[in-house]
Amino acid sequence: MIDLRRLHVLRVLREEGTVTATARALHLTPSAVSQQLRQLAADVGAELLHHEGRRVALTPAAHVLLGHADTIAAEWERTRADLAEHSGGAAGRVRIAGFASSFGSLLVPAAARVRESNPRLEVSLAETDIDEGLRRLLADRADIAVLPVPGTPPLDDPRFDQRVLLRDRQDLVVWTGHRLAGRDAVELAETASEDWIAPHHDQHELIRVACAAAGFAPRVVHEAAEWSCVLSLVERGFGVCLLPGLADVAAHRGLVRIPLLGEAAPARSVLTCVRRGSRAQPAIAVVMAALEEAAHQVSSG
Repeated sequence: MIDLRRLHVLRVLREEGTVTATARALHLTPSAVSQQLRQLAADVGAELLHHEGRRVALTPAAHVLLGHADTIAAEWERTRADLAEHSGGAAGRVRIAGFASSFGSLLVPAAARVRESNPRLEVSLAETDIDEGLRRLLADRADIAVLPVPGTPPLDDPRFDQRVLLRDRQDLVVWTGHRLAGRDAVELAETASEDWIAPHHDQHELIRVACAAAGFAPRVVHEAAEWSCVLSLVERGFGVCLLPGLADVAAHRGLVRIPLLGEAAPARSVLTCVRRGSRAQPAIAVVMAALEEAAHQVSSG
């Protein structure tokens, strides 16, 4: 019989690439990871790793095994769902990994709804980027990841079940003294002559693509990693930016956010992502319903 825990280690190694990174993701020592992999190789009677210098690489046999491992993992998640239905339903702890701007409008309201309606169910939140959210899912350190597109895996990735939660519109954000600040809505093309401030993360690419669709290339003058830095620059009149609808600007009183007009007005999809087969687990289903309710409030508001 194959130990599912050892199979899980191999799946995480495929994602992380090294034994050290796999150990870090699973909160194990590198020697424990190596031992699990050696035992798995003995279980299946095939070499799973070979050394390339100081690194290890997966053998063809490992790739064959991993093709089946994703199916086995999904079936095990479905089994857990069935077992939970017969042992009291939604209870325990659900761990959500989400990107920063999803907290105020989505994650925190959903967690509050669950706390009020399901006292036997605890929701724990962690702010992560896309890659870390997926790592946590795969390593079973998160149960749900809330992710913005682009950057997510292909929808047919056999490891994950991904579904659109909402479409997050993009607004133009300017300082209160800007020439467009008094407008109810603008066309993105009206900003072609502006200086732009761009975040370092996936929002930078979204801005580039949206401006290209509007017929111009943004003149990016400033870049910053954190939204607080980006918005501080906008607030002082150093440039304009596109801001996700989910992002909160309450702390920046010198800003004006303006809706964008036109069919090509940019928006990004926000997805929920779980391990394939786990969505039907009662606790996850309850939290997912709360997230969908919070998303509906955002969309209708």
